Amino acid sequence: MSETMNLHQVPEAMTLHRSLWAGRILSAIVVVALVADGTIQLLVPAQVAGMLRETGFAVDLTRTVGPTILVCAIFYAIPATSVLGAILVTGFLGGAICAHVRIGELGSPPELISLLLGAMTWGGLYARDPRIRALLPIVH
Repeated sequence: MSETMNLHQVPEAMTLHRSLWAGRILSAIVVVALVADGTIQLLVPAQVAGMLRETGFAVDLTRTVGPTILVCAIFYAIPATSVLGAILVTGFLGGAICAHVRIGELGSPPELISLLLGAMTWGGLYARDPRIRALLPIVH
């Protein structure tokens, strides 16, 4: 009987190991994208000035938006605060999507990228955090 349990536990452990790494990779992609965006906002505000103007925001908001993005990325990257980070990232990306919808850019590349990053944020967290899988038992 114990041999049967061990045979079932091995594939389950391998699946959890793969899931953990898939979640880490997805989460790392999100963190890298957020850190790159936040850094660009801080170091090269002229590059984002046009986009900010198009969406109706003041150009000098890069000094606020850049650190906000970086804080979201940091909270998301730290396991103890990853759920809070995912909520903050989702809020930020939702605002970005809303800004593009407001100006009639439904389905624009920035909007789709924000949507994809939001899905990757929660997908990565779901794959790497058993607390989230327990709350949302999608796969049995």
